Amino acid sequence: MLLLGLTLLLFIPGQMTVPPLDRDEPRFTQASKQMLERNDFVDIRYQDEARHKKPVGIYWLQVAAVKLTGHDATAPLWVYRLPSLIAAVLAVQMAYWFARAFTGPPAALIAGLFVAGAVIVGVEARLAKTDAALFAAILLAQGALARLWLAGEGRRTNGLAFLFWTGLGLGVLIKGPVAPMVVGLTVLALMALERKAAWFARSRPLPGVIWLVLLVLPWFVAITLATDGAFFREAIGKDLLGKVGQGQEGHGAPPFTHLAVMFAIFWPLPAYALLSLSTIWRERASPLVRFCAAWFVPSWIVFELVATKLPHYTMPLLPALALPVAVALVAGAGALASGEVRGSRRLSWVAAVLLALPPVGLAVVALAGPLALGVWPSPPGVVLVVIAACLALAGAGQILKGAPLKALPASIGAALFVAFGFWGYVGPALSPIWVSPRLVAEITRVTPCADPQVASTGFNEPSFVFLQGTDTLLVGPEANADFLAGDVAGSRACRISVVDATQEDRFLAQAPTKGLVPVLLGRVQGLNINGGDELDLALYGASASTVEKSEDRAGAVGAASGSGKASGADAPLAPDAAPAPDAAPAN
Repeated sequence: MLLLGLTLLLFIPGQMTVPPLDRDEPRFTQASKQMLERNDFVDIRYQDEARHKKPVGIYWLQVAAVKLTGHDATAPLWVYRLPSLIAAVLAVQMAYWFARAFTGPPAALIAGLFVAGAVIVGVEARLAKTDAALFAAILLAQGALARLWLAGEGRRTNGLAFLFWTGLGLGVLIKGPVAPMVVGLTVLALMALERKAAWFARSRPLPGVIWLVLLVLPWFVAITLATDGAFFREAIGKDLLGKVGQGQEGHGAPPFTHLAVMFAIFWPLPAYALLSLSTIWRERASPLVRFCAAWFVPSWIVFELVATKLPHYTMPLLPALALPVAVALVAGAGALASGEVRGSRRLSWVAAVLLALPPVGLAVVALAGPLALGVWPSPPGVVLVVIAACLALAGAGQILKGAPLKALPASIGAALFVAFGFWGYVGPALSPIWVSPRLVAEITRVTPCADPQVASTGFNEPSFVFLQGTDTLLVGPEANADFLAGDVAGSRACRISVVDATQEDRFLAQAPTKGLVPVLLGRVQGLNINGGDELDLALYGASASTVEKSEDRAGAVGAASGSGKASGADAPLAPDAAPAPDAAPAN
């Protein structure tokens, strides 16, 4: 119950206030949204493009969340995030359950706290995509596997076998081969360590595999028929093998990158792990350490060898590190930290820095980051993350005093204040990076039409498609001019062209050839968090002149060529809009 209450406090802030985070999250939510719009729950699509990358599990969970909360395809983002929130909460519970296979409640509670407080789990709990749900599925399978491995002869294990194969099947439906890889490598490593495989018979392999096939086969057959096998060619041939062989979408990195990144994304665990290394090594022959090593080491090696590296890839390995550290803390890491083991004072200083640095760095960013973006910091957000930094410093002080267990409450307290401060206030207040919601709000402001048609040139972020609507057109400048010139039915307020400044001259140059007199309705500026590019987006509508000229397109083109540019005082403007000082003239 303590872990349940704590995880809700850690994971709920920001669920409703943080806009969609490009690009993965809105791709998933948009595909789920289109399932609801099309009433097709087999084929996965992003606008008109087939999305053959991941299986259907997360989309079904998101669709179920929408329906169970009484919404339709227009559901707000937080509804699509519910499966990730619930999965993260369940994952913490299952981390405790997994730990209880090896140890008593105190160490199991600490292991659960490490999982709940980890930065990466908090991030994935707020993103409507696969990884939190995959984490929970893997923990279900691994918790059952641990008990199957430990079970004595003659013990009934049918229930554990059912949980094991069910977790594996859910993992396959959510993210394909990742769960079988992590779980399968654990099984193989345990067989190698034990030098026998007979214990795996407790998992009831034959009926288990049949149950697994029954779980996953119906959709795989349906998607194969619906796409004529294209799903597997894309998902395996391009997405999976592409990530193995080369860094996709700029996410390539050398080996040992994951190990370095873990010091940040597993916070606060790494500080305590460093203090516990000697204790864990002394207990390396124990069942607990052997199982956790079999879970952690083989999969970590695979993740390091895969060319594409993203921080969340190693999240399924977190409990395998959290449990031995928790047991070591209870069993004697205090002696290590107090200097009874040679060299431990140096480790204590390094551990103290590892514990204090992330919250202190976040406090600096919470103050300086908004100023760098040209906005004021959020006062409550800054106060809360500064308190988090103070708590982390207090925990670091306890580590230096040789009392790492006393540092743990301060660490979890810091995680709580970070959750409320950053996700609740600091993040949502960084308005320059939230371009899509501001752009949608500006479109709503400049048009009285309840459901405007929108075409975008130069700004193609999935978050914009999700927020504005599935029928949002992503086109080049020529096609965008065609789109706006086609507004000839007197409903010009219902067509809006969004044009990035880098494409604006081409768009305006095309206007006369289309018989178009564009009207600058507004501009939205900001910073694209994908790549850090500055954005300057113009919103254009068609003037009444466009309607008249459309009746004779050839005459309109000739008139535009003969009369020159309609600019400055001659350019028609929306009643409540004026061109920005640096706007290109309307041709």
